[in-house]
Amino acid sequence: MSTMNDTDRKAGVRQCIGLLLVIFLTMGLALPVPAMTIDERRKLDLSDYQVTNADASYFDVDARMKLLQHTENPLLLAQVDALATGPSCKQLLQVPPLDTKIRIPGFYPSPQEWREISGPLFQFEKTVANLAGAYVASGDIYYGKCLIRFLDKWAQDDALTQFYYDQAHPQAWFSTESMIFSAATAYSVVRGAVDGMDDSKQRVDDWLQRLAYKHKAIPGQPDNSCCNNHFYRRALYASMIGVLTEDDELFRFGVSAVYSALHDLTEEGAFRLEMKRGRRASHYQNYALLYLIPNMQIISRQGYDIFDKKIDGHTIEDAVDFAIEIFEDPSALGDMAPHEQYKEFLKDDQYLAWMEIYLSHVDKPRLAQFLKTMRPVTNRGAGGYVTLYFMDPEAQQQVYTASQKQRSQVFEGLQ
Repeated sequence: MSTMNDTDRKAGVRQCIGLLLVIFLTMGLALPVPAMTIDERRKLDLSDYQVTNADASYFDVDARMKLLQHTENPLLLAQVDALATGPSCKQLLQVPPLDTKIRIPGFYPSPQEWREISGPLFQFEKTVANLAGAYVASGDIYYGKCLIRFLDKWAQDDALTQFYYDQAHPQAWFSTESMIFSAATAYSVVRGAVDGMDDSKQRVDDWLQRLAYKHKAIPGQPDNSCCNNHFYRRALYASMIGVLTEDDELFRFGVSAVYSALHDLTEEGAFRLEMKRGRRASHYQNYALLYLIPNMQIISRQGYDIFDKKIDGHTIEDAVDFAIEIFEDPSALGDMAPHEQYKEFLKDDQYLAWMEIYLSHVDKPRLAQFLKTMRPVTNRGAGGYVTLYFMDPEAQQQVYTASQKQRSQVFEGLQ
């Protein structure tokens, strides 16, 4: 009686694997494509991308201010009126910079403690967004100068450079990334308009650049913060600070996130790493877009057709279409995540900021319907007053009332 030796057994295993591969190919089924790794990302040839205009903000500030001066749109005029009288610069300059080591508890384990400790961080983001918005709404350079003075104070104290990080406690790293892109995007709105203040501008530029390099030096965890929505957040500040400081390395780091995200899309248009979030898969598909779209807007302002970029047959439109699909019908998630999805984020306008920016590039009636119920839309960091900055005056005249929202089909499944 013969027995199979180890060599025969290994040969048999190889034959089985080969047979299965043939079956997959014959059936036209694609094996799962893993997410792009850090090493693969670093090998991308992005040499064609370089900063072309250091004074270009993430939107055409002068053109938008001219439009706002002549618009008769009631929704936009209401925002202009609300923002035109901005905060007192003297009071803002009394706010002490965060120049000590920042340590933040995780959101999901301790949401209440997270909110309380994060208060000063949120206030910083709100301050810089408000000053940029006040300048755009009023045209008063006072607010632009105030923003530079405010940031210069933080720069001179080398604020935000000290934060606690280890693999088990990354929240301070997450929270400061938001502050960095809040500062960079707001600063980009006013810097070119303010004459003089050259020393202050240089200190702010240098500070933002130091922050960007210190912060992005942490690679994050494999198949997680290295490459998911947190990477897209780091890319957002990298692109904007890369533009402001004419740093092609930072700018290309920002561009690499777009390449990575498009590579990681499934056939359906899902961000594969965000689908790992279970009942919050829809939330994190949206969360990824919340940072990718503003980043792409920054890149497009440097003259690149990034919104049409195709990687492995996918453009960002595939991710957008899939997001709309799962917002309206979670069963479109298939077996990637539970169909009972958390949807509270759709009631909070800050999470929809990317939609306003994206609609300035494409016509998407289904997407527009979400915004109609939520305008005016604001996000402290990822775009600021995006309705004021991006909405087509012909798109919508009035804010939805509470009763109109209740009658909206968009909100039927969210009650």
